[in-house]
Amino acid sequence: MACRTCALIKGIMMAEGVPEPIVDVAMPYVARAETEVKRTVKRKASAYSKRYAKAFKSVAKKYKKKSGGWMKDGFKRAQKEAHRIAKRG
Repeated sequence: MACRTCALIKGIMMAEGVPEPIVDVAMPYVARAETEVKRTVKRKASAYSKRYAKAFKSVAKKYKKKSGGWMKDGFKRAQKEAHRIAKRG
């Protein structure tokens, strides 16, 4: 019983009158089911998103100061230029 959800389910089962040995036997199944439910499918980055990321990384250094911070309106201008480059293909 490692997680809060397992503890909650165990508490509910005990409150409903399920004997403790049966609850203890059921908990590994609950934990395994929970890990299967948690799996989510990651969204794949689109081709445009990948082009934009590459363009932004190449352009960003032109709009940054020596210290590494952004110049005034630097992020906005870098973003606009990166979109322009990415749209070209």
